[in-house]
Amino acid sequence: MNALNAKVCFVTGAGSGIGRAAIVKLLAAGAKVFAMSRTAARLDSLKQEAGSDDLVTYCGDVRSESDVAAAFAACIEKFGTVDILLNNAGLGTPTPKLDEAALETFEQMFDTNVKGVFLCTREALKTMRPNKSGHIMTVISMGGQRTNPVAPVYCASKFGARGLSSGLADQVLAEGIKVTDLNPGPVDTDYWGDRPVPREKFLKPDEVADVIVFVLSQPEHVLIREINFDNIAFFRK
Repeated sequence: MNALNAKVCFVTGAGSGIGRAAIVKLLAAGAKVFAMSRTAARLDSLKQEAGSDDLVTYCGDVRSESDVAAAFAACIEKFGTVDILLNNAGLGTPTPKLDEAALETFEQMFDTNVKGVFLCTREALKTMRPNKSGHIMTVISMGGQRTNPVAPVYCASKFGARGLSSGLADQVLAEGIKVTDLNPGPVDTDYWGDRPVPREKFLKPDEVADVIVFVLSQPEHVLIREINFDNIAFFRK
């Protein structure tokens, strides 16, 4: 029997990187996946790559309350429920000189990394609470654990997401809903663009996806509240 046995998983940030890798592995583990991304072309490519009737793609923005509500309605219409929410959509921009940072940069990161998590989590809970079951996993990053002088605004948004998730975990645990924070160190994705960083020392999306499936595949009574992990090569000189 497949580990996730037809559970319905709603994934944000599905078009590339961690989200895309996780979807491929979730499908292989037996899940039904509703994949949300802002980029239609990437969703089309994902659909072709996966080649599975258990994957539904949806073009929408986690920062939009109406988009999120419509996406969850579409997921429930198709699959009947939401068992798992993988909050993966994220945005990061360096702000090495805070006094030169634009308000727009601040708002974009907080709107995606905190507001987006809030909106999607709120919708998922509308189904999970009546069912008295469910699992909400948020890909936060080690940027929510340790500060970075080159990216203080990004870290602030990730600390905010971590606080939201931690408080939620305490709120819903007695209702049978599991909440997990996933905190990978740097991951080799498009996030980095052409920045001069040692991507060969970073985690790979597939490695993060393996951790996601491992956590989500645990028995119902097993709760993993937080996982912090890095590529050890990142710390070697």
